[in-house]
Amino acid sequence: MNTQDFSLRHIGTLSHDADEMLSVIGKNSIDELIDATIPADIRFEKPLQLPDALSEYEILQHLQQLAENNKKARSFIGYGYYRTILPSPIQRNILENPGWYTAYTPYQAEIAQGRLEALLNYQTVVSDLAGLPIANASLLDEATACAEAMHMVREARSRNKKDANKFFIADDVLPQSLAVCETKASGLGIEIVTGNPLEFDFDENFFGALLQYPGRSGQIIDYTDLISSLNSKGIKVTVAADLLALTLLKSPGEMGADIAVGTSQRFGVPMGYGGPHAAFMACTEEYKRVIPGRIIGVSQDRYGKFALRMALQTREQHIKRERATSNICTAQVLLAVMAGMYAVYHGKDGLQFIAQNVHQKAVRLYDALNELGYKTIHNNFFDTVQIEAEGIAKGKFESNQILLNFFEDGKISIALDEVTSEDELNKLIQVFADIKGKSIDKVEFSEAKIPASLVRTSDFLMNDVFKSYHTETELMRYIKRLERKDLALNHSMIALGSCTMKLNAATEMLPLSWAGFNTVHPFVPKEFAAGYQEMIENLENYLSEITGFAATSVQQNSGAQGEYAGLMVIRSYQIDNGEAHRNVVIIPESAHGTNPASAAMAGMKVVVVKNLPTGETDIEDLKAKLEIHKENLSALMITYPSTYGAFDANIKEVTDLVHAAGGQVYMDGANMNAQVGLTAPGMIGADVCHLNLHKTFAIPHGGGGPGVGPICVASHLAPYLGSHPLIETGGEKSDTVYSAAPYGSSLILLISYSYIRMLGEKGLTNSTKHAILNANYLKSRLEKYYDVLYTNENNVVAHEFILDFRPFKKLGIEVSDIAKRLMDYGFHAPTVSFPVAGTLMIEPTESEGKAELDRFADALIQIKNEIDEVANGDFEQDNNVLKNAPHPLDLLTADEWNFPYSRQKAAYPLEWVMDRKFFPPVSRIDDAFGDRNLICTCPSVESYVTE
Repeated sequence: MNTQDFSLRHIGTLSHDADEMLSVIGKNSIDELIDATIPADIRFEKPLQLPDALSEYEILQHLQQLAENNKKARSFIGYGYYRTILPSPIQRNILENPGWYTAYTPYQAEIAQGRLEALLNYQTVVSDLAGLPIANASLLDEATACAEAMHMVREARSRNKKDANKFFIADDVLPQSLAVCETKASGLGIEIVTGNPLEFDFDENFFGALLQYPGRSGQIIDYTDLISSLNSKGIKVTVAADLLALTLLKSPGEMGADIAVGTSQRFGVPMGYGGPHAAFMACTEEYKRVIPGRIIGVSQDRYGKFALRMALQTREQHIKRERATSNICTAQVLLAVMAGMYAVYHGKDGLQFIAQNVHQKAVRLYDALNELGYKTIHNNFFDTVQIEAEGIAKGKFESNQILLNFFEDGKISIALDEVTSEDELNKLIQVFADIKGKSIDKVEFSEAKIPASLVRTSDFLMNDVFKSYHTETELMRYIKRLERKDLALNHSMIALGSCTMKLNAATEMLPLSWAGFNTVHPFVPKEFAAGYQEMIENLENYLSEITGFAATSVQQNSGAQGEYAGLMVIRSYQIDNGEAHRNVVIIPESAHGTNPASAAMAGMKVVVVKNLPTGETDIEDLKAKLEIHKENLSALMITYPSTYGAFDANIKEVTDLVHAAGGQVYMDGANMNAQVGLTAPGMIGADVCHLNLHKTFAIPHGGGGPGVGPICVASHLAPYLGSHPLIETGGEKSDTVYSAAPYGSSLILLISYSYIRMLGEKGLTNSTKHAILNANYLKSRLEKYYDVLYTNENNVVAHEFILDFRPFKKLGIEVSDIAKRLMDYGFHAPTVSFPVAGTLMIEPTESEGKAELDRFADALIQIKNEIDEVANGDFEQDNNVLKNAPHPLDLLTADEWNFPYSRQKAAYPLEWVMDRKFFPPVSRIDDAFGDRNLICTCPSVESYVTE
């Protein structure tokens, strides 16, 4: 065994196990299985052209060199990104802990109570500081949150505002937020108007306005009277705010704002050259059923015990599809958890101390600059001082490893943060003194520059959780208590179809903690980020090679954002070629709900094409729809292999028909884990695809985010890839921007880069083959007990398959009962009721070994025996081990046991469960109770129970 070969660590199946598995499947070799799985006309004829694989030791040496190529500099750029101090217990116990970063989205709430509590803490922080009653559990970044707020307000317009189509953005809003809003507005047909809000004459055609607080210049303004005036005209106001500043400043809610958005990056999350960071949104009660993203709500389990769950609109785009008001289906959970825990650790007093320290240093800088003769622009600020730039050159500062904000014409902004030390401040002042040829004595703090009318007087973070864990010992234990309530990949396989919960290798994760990567501001000159630039360029080239396309953009922060960007690229191309009328997108009925939602966000009209009973696209229905819409056809959106888990043999015919009708082909890359090294979107005839790096390319799901959704495009679409207002990137014909940072969540691109470099061409291809092997092995073991819905003509599946549980409804048993019962066996349920209601979609991934696959299969086989017991009349349909699952420890150890089966049967249905037992902390949660009684912040101390 070559212990330096990373593929042997990543791929779970050993060679002798593979032989046994192939025997069960009925194939003589893995290549025979692949030949039976993927149509011959779309197979690669030669290997991928990628660098040779590196060992784990070699990749770390390589990445260390890249980190050193990022020039060390003190960033005072600001503009929504600040240096932070990540408390060591949060770094060690959350960021670097697979118990937190390998968990899945908390759709199965009973085994996600720890993560849900951490997110409830985060929502409480946001709600308290924003002064608004409802907060979500994070969005992708601040710019996206601004755009989402604009869309949300437009869709929720009052009847007398239905014709209003103008949205105002203050000229002090961050430029990246303006750019993302402009892109979003172009798809939705919204007219954006910018200007000074205090001098602007608003007419009846405006439905909303966006203000920045503090503004990008650093100035703080009391907008109370303005907001009151706008509200009287029916204009809803969103305030983009700084969470740390809000510990000292009057809240947006107290000013009368309807919505507050921003980023929580300042709460201990590294800059990482742009992300990932958790954005926030808070709002009035009016928007609680339309707010994008996820809301964590308080509920109870079936026995009345306090429990948490995702509430209300969760995954609403999968239900409403093209009628959804947002296409976002992921969040930035891991980063929201870190930011919330930062607030838990520091508490109200600690956060105010940090904020006061930042403000005092900013005031000292302001006083020093005035004493030196510089002209300051404003005298009301929190952390950012702005001066006139005449006679000041970047070079003097850059030679001293100091980076200032020179983006404003004729002005310079200097933003201080919690990392700014006395030495740094004095050195910064000294450089300004040298430019003037003056000397300056140490400047003492004078009066604060926060006007009395803006000083915060309202309380915040008064819940017990923010008062109890200020020592490292207590915080460490609190984090561990929460972790023990969650089932993650460090406990057992999570076989979620279409979600690809594979190994997130420790070596891939280590560099995220390195200062050479995580302290880089996203708007530094490119020469200061040479290591990042090399890594990103290489990664984009690798992804282009893997997908068979000409160019790649990594700017998008999620798969849904990638879908949207891919469609906007097609739209830009068609407009540029005089085909602006092409606005119809054809989407199979099997598609992810985000597909039609993304199309709607891009201003497209959705037309659904049928799938055959075999799962393939209905060619005759496609032809009919193409004939009807060929004059206005923009694109086809298709997932391949299909969401039903098979490589459709007619895919080339499908793409050829669309091209013949003048349309483009967009491929949803959710199932790329079945393609890499064997075929590619370019081979099937696609023009653009998005990839989920948090699926196929090993970025961990982090409990529901972060994600990255790059788009890869053919040469004719490359000029239209996303750009950025501050850093040159993207295509030469592009005017679209999708994320606040030019390269999106750059820090976690290191994971996918390392994954590709360590596996190389052979390792990547073998990973795909073993993903297909594992899926077919499980399918072969389980098809004797359950109906498998879709296979190809050779009776094989791709990397995932669907089991049908609808036949058991006649026994009163639903697929949700199976999902809950799997918890008692120590497993997270596969994907429930998607793409077909009443089913489980199972994807084991290549990282699981035969032993774990067998345990999972044994669990489902034993569950079939439990179903048979109900069918045979051994147990009543409404009182059996399935309907009562899961069985938490307090129930199993109670003095009374009033169930018709034993505690042993409930807790340890198979012998091996004893050694691997995971006890869900609560019983089945009452969803309806939570929706009727929405609480999305920490309840009062009396009712808030941690244990």
